[in-house]
Amino acid sequence: MLAVECVQDFPRPPAWQHVPQRLRAIFAGIPVADTEAGLRVLETGHAPAYYIPPADILTSALVPTSRETFCDWKGRAIYYDLVVNGRRARNAAWSFPAPTPKFEALRDHLAFFATSLDAAFVGDLRVG
Repeated sequence: MLAVECVQDFPRPPAWQHVPQRLRAIFAGIPVADTEAGLRVLETGHAPAYYIPPADILTSALVPTSRETFCDWKGRAIYYDLVVNGRRARNAAWSFPAPTPKFEALRDHLAFFATSLDAAFVGDLRVG
């Protein structure tokens, strides 16, 4: 069971931490990510963002897009479409290929928008 957390209690500037629970992402009926080595970023007013190491992602389902954003704390983010069995979710995942020193742990890990997935799990709790 996960503890109830309030996003207003999360830190600013944001901070990252290891996630003790298994993280899973399902798209088009296929597990596209499954890890026990996840990280999460906590930031005031935002839902936690869960990051998965590339070794635990079905990288063949990722198609780079031209979208980029910039975070003052984490650096430049690049985005990926998720394509499985003919289904495409646009800009469904992002990563920080060269994060700021404080967020070096996120390098090349990917996060998914839960709303782009069929299901997302933190431990046994469905979060998306």
